[in-house]
Amino acid sequence: MRLKRLLLATIAAASIFHVVPAIAEAAQCGNTGAGFDAWVVSFKQEAAANGVSPSVLDKAFANVVYNRPTISADRGQKSFKLSFDAFMQKRGGATIITRGKSMKRANAQLFATIERRFGVPAGPLIAIWGMETGFGSYMGNQHTMSAVSTLAYDCRRSAYFTDQLYAALQLVSEGYLNPQARGAAHGEIGQTQFLPRNVVLYGADGDGDGRVDMVGSRADALASTANFLKGHGWQPGAGYQPGEPNFTAIAGWNAATVYQQAIAYIGQQIDAN
Repeated sequence: MRLKRLLLATIAAASIFHVVPAIAEAAQCGNTGAGFDAWVVSFKQEAAANGVSPSVLDKAFANVVYNRPTISADRGQKSFKLSFDAFMQKRGGATIITRGKSMKRANAQLFATIERRFGVPAGPLIAIWGMETGFGSYMGNQHTMSAVSTLAYDCRRSAYFTDQLYAALQLVSEGYLNPQARGAAHGEIGQTQFLPRNVVLYGADGDGDGRVDMVGSRADALASTANFLKGHGWQPGAGYQPGEPNFTAIAGWNAATVYQQAIAYIGQQIDAN
């Protein structure tokens, strides 16, 4: 399976990918688009020096531009400051619960298989799936490589997204990410919106075809989400409401408390049926 080789390569190349923020000092961050093109030139030189194939870099950056919608989204995440009730209303929590119960029944065998494999029940997975993309109905329209590159250049979280950019380049090189792919404004990929590094670390083949397709395969997206939660300390059979052991794993998904509470509540309502 190619993703297994990708994961092994990630471990073997840790000395490359995890020291990049310290090495890449010459690629100066910026807070406007003015210096972006120069940053791309500098970053490609440094990435090549760190072992990334020039052909991969040329392919990955062929249509990369400074992505203003990404910056706007990054500066405008106001819904995370809402009260729980207001957040649920804004995000359509009641609809997610209703549709989520139907999704659980329609995909009962898939969710049973995932729970046996990873120890994560259907509820929180369906809650994340519904909250992130409306069960795969809308996965974003922003150019993924531009979004991740823009945030790697932007000074606010440059080191964090430089690591995401190196992960995206890995995915491009292995054929898991089309350089022209489109997704969410921060570069999230697929039906449950994985950032590139999380695809590398937690991507799981849920449908048995030997590949991980976060966009076209709900089985892969949901299995990968369960693997993410397991990797963040999920304990099979333990509760996941606030104060219970598995709430910490949900907190690993999103730093916003109101989002965590919504996932726990929606999941509980779905799992109760």
